[in-house]
Amino acid sequence: MLGERRTHISQAYPDRVEVRGRDLAGDLMGSLTFTEYFHLLLTGREPTEDQRFFLDLLLVSIAEHGLMPSNIAARMTLAADPASLHGAVAAGILGAGPVILGAAEDCALLLVAMHAEGRDPVQVAREIHAAGGKVPGFGHPLHRPVDPRAERILELADARGVSGPHVALARALQEAVAETWGKPLTLNVSLAIAAVMLDLGYSPAVVKAVPILARTASLLAHLAEEQEQPVGFLLAAKAEEAVEYRDG
Repeated sequence: MLGERRTHISQAYPDRVEVRGRDLAGDLMGSLTFTEYFHLLLTGREPTEDQRFFLDLLLVSIAEHGLMPSNIAARMTLAADPASLHGAVAAGILGAGPVILGAAEDCALLLVAMHAEGRDPVQVAREIHAAGGKVPGFGHPLHRPVDPRAERILELADARGVSGPHVALARALQEAVAETWGKPLTLNVSLAIAAVMLDLGYSPAVVKAVPILARTASLLAHLAEEQEQPVGFLLAAKAEEAVEYRDG
């Protein structure tokens, strides 16, 4: 069923651009930071001081993580088509699924469901384990026993008094997962991002937007470097060296 044919975000006129009911040039430009503007675009409201602080913090925390698959894909795309900066950025963002960047949304959905239903973290962990699954937000191939990014996010959430029920659930899940799996698993940055954003009043849909925006900035940095110091074809060659071809 089709909804109302309207948008509440913006409209361009011959003499002005109106965004969320406010004049872009006369009211917003020179007054809002990009983080504040991002919040306004998403929600229609300017952020509180805590929302602005943590949006900045979370964008910084998740933007860059070395030569990850998204950055490699973008660099190789630009190497193959040097004129397609936008295509290379798109190639990197297309991999923003639950393995690389999308796990924060899965974490948020789990925390929201647990909070709404009053679920016991131990029971949730046991159910997921019995089904052969993984609890989103736990484990990391590099950061062990802790993810320094997650630790810093939660530390600042406590210090600024924004930790609420979702942060508490994340910490309870950490204990439940360790008990269920028989070993501690890293509480990673995706779960920390989700828990803090939910406690700040954001929806799960908005939670996923933060890693995507942050990684876009990082991709542009990698692509600027790729234009000056190309490694895209070297990465492609290393991939061929690493994988053995067999006929049949």
